[in-house]
Amino acid sequence: MTTTTSAVAHPGGDRLGRRELTRVPLVVDGVAPVDLTAKPPPGRHLEVATGQGPVRLHVRETPAPSATAETAVHLHGLAGSATNWTDLAAVLAPRLRSIAVDLPGFGRTEPPPGFTCTRRANAEVVIGLLAQLPGPVHLTGNSFGAAVAIEVAVQRPDLVATLTLISPAMPDLRLDPRRLSDPRIALAMVPVLGTRARRQLATTTPAERTEQLLRLCFADPDVVPEHRFAEAVAEFEERDGLPWAGPALGRTTMELLRSWLVPPARSLWRLLPEISAPTLVVWGAQDRVVSVRKAPRTALLVPRGKLLVLPRTGHVAQMERPRIVARAVLGLAGSEDGW
Repeated sequence: MTTTTSAVAHPGGDRLGRRELTRVPLVVDGVAPVDLTAKPPPGRHLEVATGQGPVRLHVRETPAPSATAETAVHLHGLAGSATNWTDLAAVLAPRLRSIAVDLPGFGRTEPPPGFTCTRRANAEVVIGLLAQLPGPVHLTGNSFGAAVAIEVAVQRPDLVATLTLISPAMPDLRLDPRRLSDPRIALAMVPVLGTRARRQLATTTPAERTEQLLRLCFADPDVVPEHRFAEAVAEFEERDGLPWAGPALGRTTMELLRSWLVPPARSLWRLLPEISAPTLVVWGAQDRVVSVRKAPRTALLVPRGKLLVLPRTGHVAQMERPRIVARAVLGLAGSEDGW
C-alpha cells in the first residue's frame, strides 16, 4: 500500500503540532475513481434485537471484490440516509466492503414503538448490527451519525477497528439561523407559537427541501449532478408517504439538542477520551452546521486521534470530497501501528 501524509491548515494554532495531529496517512493506490453516475446500491432489511424491541434495519451494501475484505459501516446525519454514502462506498470498494445504515426513523427504517430516538438508543441498534458482522469494523459517521458512532466505540470497543468522525455533532449552541436549512424550523420548535411555522413547513415541496439542504450542507451546491439532485428529491417524496418519518426527525433533533444541554459530566465531550480505537476526525473548513472551530478540541481529546480539515468543503465531506475522505479512511485502516 502506498501512502502520503497530509498536514492541513486548521484552527487551533501551534499547540496541535505536539502530537502531529494533522499528519494523516493518505492511500495513493487501490482507490477507485469517483463515478457520479453510479446508482445507490439496492437495500435490504436486517432484523436487529435491542432492549427497546426488534428493529428491521434497512441497509445498503457495496461489496468488495474479495470475500475476505474487511467491512466499513457508515452512519448518516439528521435528515440523511444510507444514500449519503453512495460515492464514498464506491471509492472504498476495491479495499473495503461497505454497509450504509438507515438509522431508525430515517430512510426506510421504521422506528419500533416507543423508540426514544436518543443517541444511546441509536447506538444500541448499531451495536446489534455490528455484533452480526464478522470481525471488528471500520465505523464511520457524519454529524448525528458520528455522535452515535462515538457512543458505539465507547460502549463496545471490541466491535470497532477504526473510527472516522465526519463533522461530528459535538455540542455547538450558537444561535445562528444560518445553521438551519429553513429558519422557520426554529419557530416550529416553540410550543403554541410554532403551529403556524409547522403548517408552512409542511407545504415545502421535496425539491425545495433538497435545495435548502444542499445550500446548508455543501460548500458549493453546484457540484451536485442533476441526477443526484433528482435522487434526493425522490427520496424526500418517498419519506412524505411514511407516517413515522416526520415525527422521528423531530424527536431525534430534539434529543440531540437536549444532549447538548446536559451537565458537563454527561456531555459527549466526556466520551472522547474513552475512545480506544484509532480515530480520524474530518471537518469541512466551510461547515455551516457545526463549526470547524470544534475540530481541534475533538481530535485532541481522542487518545489516538488525527485531524483532517478540508478546504472548500461543508458539512458532508463524504459527499463533497469522497475520494480524499476514502484515501484517509484507507490510510487509517491500513496503518500498521494503528497510529
